[in-house]
Amino acid sequence: MPMDGVMIASVTNEISKLIGGRIDKITQPEKDEIILMIRAGGANHKVLITSQANAPRINFTTQSKVSPLTAPMFCMVLRKHISAGRILAIRQPDFERIVEVDIEALDEMGDRGIKTLVVEIMGKHSNIMLVDGNGKVLDAIKHVPPSVSAARPILPGAVYSRPPGNKLNPLTVSFDDFIKKLTGNNVEIQKALYLGFNGVSPILANEICFLSNISPEILVNDLENKTKLFETFECIFKNILENKFENNIFSLKESFDISAIKISVSENNKSFESPSNMFEAFYTKRDEVFRVRQKTVDLRKLVTTHEERARKKAIAFTKTMEDIKDRDDLRIKGELLTSYLYMVKSGEDKFIAENFYDENKPITIKIDPALSPTENAQKYFKKYNKQKRTFVALQDQITKNQEELAYLESVLISMETITDEADIAEIRHELAEQGFVKRKTSVKNKKAQKSSGPQKYLTSDGFEMYVGKNNTQNDYLTLRQARANDLWFHTKDIPGSHVILMTAGKEPTKTAILEAANLAAYHSKAKTSSQVPVDYVTKKNVRKPNGAKPGFVIYDNHNTVYVTPTAP
Repeated sequence: MPMDGVMIASVTNEISKLIGGRIDKITQPEKDEIILMIRAGGANHKVLITSQANAPRINFTTQSKVSPLTAPMFCMVLRKHISAGRILAIRQPDFERIVEVDIEALDEMGDRGIKTLVVEIMGKHSNIMLVDGNGKVLDAIKHVPPSVSAARPILPGAVYSRPPGNKLNPLTVSFDDFIKKLTGNNVEIQKALYLGFNGVSPILANEICFLSNISPEILVNDLENKTKLFETFECIFKNILENKFENNIFSLKESFDISAIKISVSENNKSFESPSNMFEAFYTKRDEVFRVRQKTVDLRKLVTTHEERARKKAIAFTKTMEDIKDRDDLRIKGELLTSYLYMVKSGEDKFIAENFYDENKPITIKIDPALSPTENAQKYFKKYNKQKRTFVALQDQITKNQEELAYLESVLISMETITDEADIAEIRHELAEQGFVKRKTSVKNKKAQKSSGPQKYLTSDGFEMYVGKNNTQNDYLTLRQARANDLWFHTKDIPGSHVILMTAGKEPTKTAILEAANLAAYHSKAKTSSQVPVDYVTKKNVRKPNGAKPGFVIYDNHNTVYVTPTAP
């Protein structure tokens, strides 16, 4: 997540409206986060400050959390020193990933003093500290003893110092200093940018290269047009100085992230009026995805285990089929021995016969000298019949194993489209119906199953599209919800979701067809591939064979389009 200097600048600009405000309430609902209630500009504001390693930030929030009955020590220290305090200043020093909030409040003697709440937003090293006017740490939400960091301990009584570093402030750097910093280390341009300047993330560095039409992988010493690079760099940070931000959630390489500027190479962008609104949406969605993934760990493991077992079976079946592919040779040798019994001499270990099945070409037949010619022929027939029975039995087993493997792959794809716990319940119920997990019949699960349904989308020209999020939904969507002339989409010979384009009696446009095909490709095993074949056909040409597994259908009279999937 690029919680870089630009993002910190955006949120610092937003919360600057708190200057002059008064701190009414301080709580610490979690061990690594605090919430401040601040009255400013005639309105109440709730500010979340968290040092969670995977989600450090400061922003306005609308969330309500229950605080512990006994306030943690850090919360008590804050209440003692800054409760009812007035906010004097909010700043981002040297474009670091740090927010400093100066607060004027009364001390124990009733005298006014200034304390600084320091929020360091640095991944696993994030922290929240209260520092007095002399620069000493009053307390921190995370204590860092000398045994962990001898150079910079964070403990009550320790002198606070900012994290060490030799990076330059990108807001004030000159052209000469910019070039000097870049050429100090002959690495890739992108790396030189984020290693040389405060608050520049790899994503921002890549954006600077992209806008400069420069490959981010070029070495600094090989770069010819350094002036163009600086002009782009300067333009971006000039907009930041003028508080021009574009807060957005974007998707890139199968993940979604946040930025305070537009990322040109992103696939999809959703803009927000403020960084706080963006944070709330981003972390709510991310936490939901994480929570759902955690609750499907057991199902993923179970399905993966069965899938691996099916793949091993497929390999074993292939080997066996290879071993018995020459079974007809056994029959031929048995028949030749039977035809030439009178010519086979006892005690010999081979017999050369004319093969009347192959233009009388000579063929060498191995025989057991301990057996009679008739017994040798019968031995060949027995081996042939055994391999023939194996072949017949394998045909059925291979078909069933292929169906099971395709089904398990489709379930794993379904797990990628889960959006809530109701989807989990549906998949668990489906797997129970197929005998992969023990059946659960609780009322709670039944209610959860009823609340889920296919995902709905709209094409850019107004047609409705639906995507099944699991095989149960695929069957319902295709066999019950879709009407005869609606279009059904599915990746060709690739596990994935069923997609229905609702035509409402109209002729579907080429745009609608391509967007529905994109949905089918995106919700399939081939979502990261290019030129994915997607079959589509009217629903009336789709049918489900008797006894087929959930989600399996057959179809005819179809068309095929090729699409490179993008996030819908």
